[in-house]
Amino acid sequence: MPGGNAIRGSRVGAGPMGEAERGESAPRQRVAFWCANGHESRPSFAEDAEIPELWDCPRCGFPANRDRNNPPAPPKTEPYKTHLAYVRERRDDKDSEAILSEALDALKNREA
Repeated sequence: MPGGNAIRGSRVGAGPMGEAERGESAPRQRVAFWCANGHESRPSFAEDAEIPELWDCPRCGFPANRDRNNPPAPPKTEPYKTHLAYVRERRDDKDSEAILSEALDALKNREA
């Protein structure tokens, strides 16, 4: 092998990897979860582990559960609101006019 390395992909001191070196793996079970988009994910759990009610779908990120016919609803995302939109939620037009007139009077008095 000209210019190559006969032990490519291994490191010095690396021995055989396998069950004898790591020990026996715990018994596993695969559980199916479905999201609102119909994606199925099958994560693996230890047989004696508690299975969670919800699991995040690895494809779309929506919550998923084990009931294929009744998956959880996707989370509602609220659109971005500006500072003015939040102020308008807290104040009515009468309050807004009073605050605006106070601010304008303060500016006029500061300039004089």
